[in-house]
Amino acid sequence: MDEFLTAEERELRSRVRNFVDKDLLPVINGYWERAEFPFELIPKLAALGIIGSTIQGFGCPGLSRLAAGMVATEISRGDGSVNTFLGVQSGLAMGTINMLGSQEQKERWLPEMAALGKIGAFALTEPDHGSDSVALETSARREGDSYIISGRKRWIGNASMADVVIIFARDEDDSKVKAFVMERNDDGTYPAGYSTELITGKIGKRAVLQPDITLDNLRVPARNRLTECHSFKDVTRVLTSTRSGASWESLGHAIAAYEAAVAYSKSRHQFGRPIASFQLVQNKLANMLAELTAMQLICFRLAVLAEDGRMTGPMASLAKMHTAQKARWICSEARDMLGGNGVLLENHVARHMTDMEVVSTYEGTDSIQSLLVGREITGISAFS
Repeated sequence: MDEFLTAEERELRSRVRNFVDKDLLPVINGYWERAEFPFELIPKLAALGIIGSTIQGFGCPGLSRLAAGMVATEISRGDGSVNTFLGVQSGLAMGTINMLGSQEQKERWLPEMAALGKIGAFALTEPDHGSDSVALETSARREGDSYIISGRKRWIGNASMADVVIIFARDEDDSKVKAFVMERNDDGTYPAGYSTELITGKIGKRAVLQPDITLDNLRVPARNRLTECHSFKDVTRVLTSTRSGASWESLGHAIAAYEAAVAYSKSRHQFGRPIASFQLVQNKLANMLAELTAMQLICFRLAVLAEDGRMTGPMASLAKMHTAQKARWICSEARDMLGGNGVLLENHVARHMTDMEVVSTYEGTDSIQSLLVGREITGISAFS
């Protein structure tokens, strides 16, 4: 696939891969096991020049869709939690401001976020509204030069450490979903009415912080309402633009698991010879590589379509559905091939396998993606 990459894209991939191998992999298992975020990596992530991804201007790198995909793949090959942190920062938080904010709002927030001087969060999902997030219940009421926001959010990556939180709420004036930006106070505290509780006990994505949020008459300045968010259709535009990121992440997890399986098969000896010499093992590796290659082709093609402005929602859904399914299978096969050693963090495969359990759910579950594709096929919606 390298012939599709420019020299600049190859250099970027090498730069990110070097960071993963030298800085991320040596420390991530400890953070994962302790369920802590690796704050020590933030300056090194900022130095990579990847924050803001495809956004043009405002200190962002303006990457091609293909380059952005390669970044997500390489980071995910290292760890899914770090990729989620970056996906929330660059794709969801900064992407929303870039797509739905005014010029003044972009200038106000994006440059600092691009330098990782400010961390962002994207608060859409609620305890009772995940796949049907269009029915969100969080409310916003205009009061003078502010909006008063009340409600609850769940699974909000970065929310307990973010400086800028994009909150989606239903405007009581017209019942339309709008976007509001809450900012941390100058003294480092959060405004009254904003509180978080970290979700614990996760089996995957353990090194990224994903708390619940309680919003109790939170006051947000009216000037912090993103001017181009008029209804949930605008939220959907953001979600469609970022959904392909989950496909590239799936590819990264699959590559890591496959490479670990290949290396282990050559070094592990049973019955007097390396297990790579057994027919069953070679059959597994061959099928893993076949699916991995198909995933790469889908991701590369989707990037071209997105670059040309021709990627549709159903295309992104088809890609996400397929790559998540296959990556889960590849990670499972790799864990099986490593036997008992496959459950050890030091071999990395178990971490990628459990992270893929999370990827198959977020950015639209496997089932919801299939229904979006099914609607495109038949012209009939199987859900309201």
